[in-house]
Amino acid sequence: MSQAIQPSAARRYRAVGSLGSVRISRSQCAELVAHARDDAPNECCGMLAASDGGFTAYFRAANEFASPMRFQIDSRDQIRITNEIESRGEEIGAIFHSHPHSEAYPSQTDVNLARWWPGVLWLICSLEPEEPIVRAFRIDGAEVEEVDLVVE
Repeated sequence: MSQAIQPSAARRYRAVGSLGSVRISRSQCAELVAHARDDAPNECCGMLAASDGGFTAYFRAANEFASPMRFQIDSRDQIRITNEIESRGEEIGAIFHSHPHSEAYPSQTDVNLARWWPGVLWLICSLEPEEPIVRAFRIDGAEVEEVDLVVE
């Protein structure tokens, strides 16, 4: 298993959804749910590009842990995705992962990981209920705040 590449905690990403909401297309939301279902029972993960208060693209990544309880974005995927997003002139807007067997809410592990991604939102898909749920969160230190995810 390769060592994870973490962005510098000193870099502050531009906050998407800084007014308390963020836009996502219906097709992007469907992509997130499809990825969660494809990788179940393990957690899936990926990154979303953002521009002008909304998400523009979703990039799947491999979960290095291949675990139903935690995730780590494959370091090669992280570099590839970051380069692609930057070449598009966009920002990393969110880290996405699934909770196949629990609610769509950040775990303590998620909160701990978020320190490496200041300003980046966290999108979580729960497969626990009959109907999958995708929710967005801003995590700053130990503080977790839900952000309204507007599906258009």
